[in-house]
Amino acid sequence: MSLQQLRERKECKFFSVLSRADRPLAAAWWTAILLRGLLPAGFAVAMGQLVGAVQHGDGLAGPLTVVGVVFVLLQVLSPLHHAISANLGDRTAAWLYDRLTEACVRPPGIAHLEDSGLTADLTVARDFDLGMTGPPLAISMDFIAGGLVEMIAGFACAAVLFRFAWWAPPLLAGAWLATHWLLRESGVWRDRNTPEVRAAERDADYAFRMAVDPAPAKELRLFGLADWTIDRFVNRRTHLHKLQYEATRLREKPVLWSLLLILGANMLVFWTLAAAAAHGTSTLAQIVTFAQAALGTSLIAFGGFNWALDGSSAPVAAVLRLEQAMAPAGALSSGTRPATGMPAREIRFRNLTFAYPGRPPVLDGFDLTIPAGSSLAIVGQNGAGKTTLAKLLCRLYDPQQGAIEIDGADLRELSLESWRARLAAVFQDFTRFEWPLRDNVAPGGAPDDALRDVLASAGAANLAGLDTVLARGYDGGTDLSGGQWQRVALARALCAVRLGAGVVLLDEPTAQLDVQGEAEIFERILAATRHCTTILISHRFSTVRHADRICVLEQGRVIEFGTHDELIARGGRYRKMFDLQAKRFLAAEDEEGVAYEHLA
Repeated sequence: MSLQQLRERKECKFFSVLSRADRPLAAAWWTAILLRGLLPAGFAVAMGQLVGAVQHGDGLAGPLTVVGVVFVLLQVLSPLHHAISANLGDRTAAWLYDRLTEACVRPPGIAHLEDSGLTADLTVARDFDLGMTGPPLAISMDFIAGGLVEMIAGFACAAVLFRFAWWAPPLLAGAWLATHWLLRESGVWRDRNTPEVRAAERDADYAFRMAVDPAPAKELRLFGLADWTIDRFVNRRTHLHKLQYEATRLREKPVLWSLLLILGANMLVFWTLAAAAAHGTSTLAQIVTFAQAALGTSLIAFGGFNWALDGSSAPVAAVLRLEQAMAPAGALSSGTRPATGMPAREIRFRNLTFAYPGRPPVLDGFDLTIPAGSSLAIVGQNGAGKTTLAKLLCRLYDPQQGAIEIDGADLRELSLESWRARLAAVFQDFTRFEWPLRDNVAPGGAPDDALRDVLASAGAANLAGLDTVLARGYDGGTDLSGGQWQRVALARALCAVRLGAGVVLLDEPTAQLDVQGEAEIFERILAATRHCTTILISHRFSTVRHADRICVLEQGRVIEFGTHDELIARGGRYRKMFDLQAKRFLAAEDEEGVAYEHLA
């Protein structure tokens, strides 16, 4: 194995990050390992010297002092080392989570978070210190330290045997060392993080989250799925443990061979020691020393060290791989041109082609021009590419072909930070921050008067106090309904407009509002953003009809474009979708008592 291949092993990567996490603690950890590893051999030598002093009638003060010091160090260093290991484990876990957080957040795009090829590593790295798939790192570090101490102690004791016979150390140490190879299936030698095991971890983790997260709670109870969820979690966890245990089970033949090798080597060494004592070729002091050294060599034996190192090094390697892979996967070049005042003329999608990795194109030759200061609604079936357009406009991705032009300039030429400052967006999967209402509306800060104005414009004036945390798990906190949360998200976008955004992007912004509330809120939004370029993605035609222009998207292309009245008169795809939706409301009023035909 070359030096480069050795460095690439996950075990080497694990040890390399310890000093990066905390250099002083790592130095103390390694020093304690070395001292604890050498002390058993030192104790064997010291005991031999004490026995020799007794035999020869020499003074016992010196030998007893050495034995006492070594014995005390053996007792004292262990708990100290345990504390150092726990602290170093905590520091290393924190360092890894810092690296993972930066790897996820730093890239300006989001391709790295939606890349299926990185999902397995992300699963391993995200929850590695929660005790779900193994002990936390603070505990594992003590196992690993103990394993290293035993390994060093075993080799140190073997080295003492050279004074007895040159062949004894390689014979005895080789027999114990052979157990690591013979029993390799029970440790890190066969990686437990195979694709099958990782898939089982994801299944078990998902079943666990179904049980403990608040979001699925209603459906689980409504449909009587409590027992099903528990059974599913137990089955997935049992399957995961079965796979893990299969990777660590001991084989009959390797165990038998290990026993034969160890028994044979020890019998030969101890028989030779007994013969040396019987023939007087070695003194009693030497026999005591060499016998203890022979026993100490057994510390080399295969043990839990491999298992602990495997469980700890896999997530470390995953985090380091993610650090390298996520940055390029989510990378976007940033131009230098400021986006101040843009768009002043138009936004144009020119011959745009985009496909997610491993999938057919979502957009194919897409062309569309949006005049600055106007409002455009985009409609179409699921999968037509509506949300993808929103992601491209926000520069969360870049197209493979074509360009998005802002006043004739390629969007990639603009400063990424400057352009995003010009955007206000409400996505259909908007985030519900467990923060005070003030921070939910203006994460970057804004005057209270402005906050109250935008909350009123979004119909959320009386939801809660500005300092109320929007989560029931906090003291004095509260939770909101889906529709109320959507109004908060809309207020967040309106606040961004107050702070200088010139493009408003609304992806299903009122999906959880009733029809009348939706029409009322959207009229308020258009009034508050009349100086902006507004792009609305929606399935509800009571909202769509308020836009200046409507674009019908199908299979990544524009198939119809015009005003609501023009598209209705044309009798094409838009008219068909409009009529299908309207039929549900022609015979009965909606939940607020307003017939849909009056809104359309």
